[in-house]
Amino acid sequence: MNFKEIAENRQSCRSYDANRAVENEKLDQILEVAKLSPSACNGQPYQITVCKGETAKKVAKATQGMGMNKFATDAPVLLVVSEMPYVKTAALGAKVKNNDYRSIDIGIVSAYITAEATAQGLSTCILGWLEDKTIREICNLEGAVRLVITLGYASADDKLRTKKRKDINELVKIIEY
Repeated sequence: MNFKEIAENRQSCRSYDANRAVENEKLDQILEVAKLSPSACNGQPYQITVCKGETAKKVAKATQGMGMNKFATDAPVLLVVSEMPYVKTAALGAKVKNNDYRSIDIGIVSAYITAEATAQGLSTCILGWLEDKTIREICNLEGAVRLVITLGYASADDKLRTKKRKDINELVKIIEY
């Protein structure tokens, strides 16, 4: 699968096959690709915590406030992406340029994770609706939880949906002078 095919086939899964486990080889490959994602000053200011079994169920529950993300309970793996300190050079750059490089880096690693999962035949959904304190306690984390990524096989009835995106002319501006 080339990258365009991955982009065309990747979608937020909201219906997982709860009876189908993610193979360790596929999970390992996803984490290896995540390790390769670029970050400010190569600092990788995040930690990825892999949650399975009862821990995954507890984390899923911590993403379900106000009736949200009910499907997360059926995902066999949840990846908790938490914030870690900057390396010194990135911290200086963030302060001087008033830019939150950690959030950018977490977005990039999440894109790598979801793209590689798609290439492996798995489905994902990136969740930002979560109870930070609860997940920190469940996973024994110090850094703020920024995202949870559900990971597993989509149920048979979860068909590829038509993507609704902005027109390219609305999205892209080209300057040639």
